Amino acid sequence: MPALRRRTVLATSLTLALALGAGPLTASASAAPSASTSRCSSSAPDAEALSTAITGLPNADATAALVRIGGCGGTWRGSSGVHDLGSRRPADPDARFRAGSTTKVVTATAVLRLAATGRIDLDTPVQHYLPGLLGRQFRPITVRQLLNHTSGIPAGDGLGTTFEEVYAHRFDTLTPQRVAASAGAKEPEFRPGKQQHYLNINYTFLGLLIEKVAGRSYASEVTRLVLAPAGMRDTYFPGTDPRILGPHNRGYQAVKKADGTTEFVDVTEWNQADRFAAGDMISTTADLERLLTALFRGRIVPRPQLKEMFTVPAGIPGASYSAGLQRYESGGKVYWVKTGGRYGYNSVIAATRDLSRTVVYSVNATDAKSENANPVIGRIITAALK
Repeated sequence: MPALRRRTVLATSLTLALALGAGPLTASASAAPSASTSRCSSSAPDAEALSTAITGLPNADATAALVRIGGCGGTWRGSSGVHDLGSRRPADPDARFRAGSTTKVVTATAVLRLAATGRIDLDTPVQHYLPGLLGRQFRPITVRQLLNHTSGIPAGDGLGTTFEEVYAHRFDTLTPQRVAASAGAKEPEFRPGKQQHYLNINYTFLGLLIEKVAGRSYASEVTRLVLAPAGMRDTYFPGTDPRILGPHNRGYQAVKKADGTTEFVDVTEWNQADRFAAGDMISTTADLERLLTALFRGRIVPRPQLKEMFTVPAGIPGASYSAGLQRYESGGKVYWVKTGGRYGYNSVIAATRDLSRTVVYSVNATDAKSENANPVIGRIITAALK
């Protein structure tokens, strides 16, 4: 498709982008019923702080933000920014976006459902299910160790290490099989179960495991096991299709030019097949909220297997990852969180175990893969966890 293959670079200077002015902000809030509020361990969402957190977009840090706060204390919904920098149309609050590593929650959920029916044994080595994919230098690695990132498998090969390199290959296809094979040919990082290192490769192997056990594609099986039961009707896996189908807000990456100015490069179209079961999902904030609610209430995974999502491996200093989630403590409360980041898009799903507070957002960050904290996201988190 020539129209999809052409380079779509929006060479807009930072000064011009800021001159576009802020897009409209929309927000709504509702209080929980008084009966549930009396038993609630969370206060009502701070509507003023949340509105302030996303006011002023687009700016140098983000072009749009979609936020949903829920729980027994009430709900808050808000959006701000623009659909794209060219037209300055308001951001679509129901837009689809690249969900990045929040895909791992769906993958872990599918694995645990298969474990509940006896089709996968969490204590069986992955080498049993996928023979030959890991070299002889690897000790047996259990499925559970893949789920909680204690496998010791190193990262697989990619299409570059800088934005410029990977952007040049954004329409190329790197299969998950090639990524897994390249990792399996390297030396282990550490002995299985002795350390925890969060890497996509663990979930690449889990995606291949799902396909092997189910005898069908990852997308088909995960849709059956997770998306359909959770009611996630606007979520899908694009595979090699670089487009985001349906309504969506454009994503941009801020790139410094030689003259010191900044241009925003449109990164919306991108073939991310190599992210596979680790990060190639497209979703909406409403669907991710549905996933959180259904999952934490035990409607998708039976409770004996669900406990894996709330269990951090013991005896490993600094470990915080469970099966698909990460433990995070703030203000005396424990939240179970998963972040996601693809160029142009940052997202999060987070909740207390009892769902007294849920947080879902998608922010069209202009440096979504940066290790530095995004100010817009920082304001959202601070306001959401009040």
